[in-house]
Amino acid sequence: MKKLVLAAALAAAATTASAGAYSEPVIEAPVVVEETTSSSAGIILPLILLAVVAAAIAD
Repeated sequence: MKKLVLAAALAAAATTASAGAYSEPVIEAPVVVEETTSSSAGIILPLILLAVVAAAIAD
């Protein structure tokens, strides 16, 4: 009788454990928000670097 109760309990636990195992989990892609900058900001740094290199060469 104890084995029958134990078998029934294990069978019930096994069916509830695999109840949702057949569906694939839904993973949403993260949203990436990029801030926009003005186009002149991308050229200021190379111009400053060029000026520093030119000043180093001139000395």
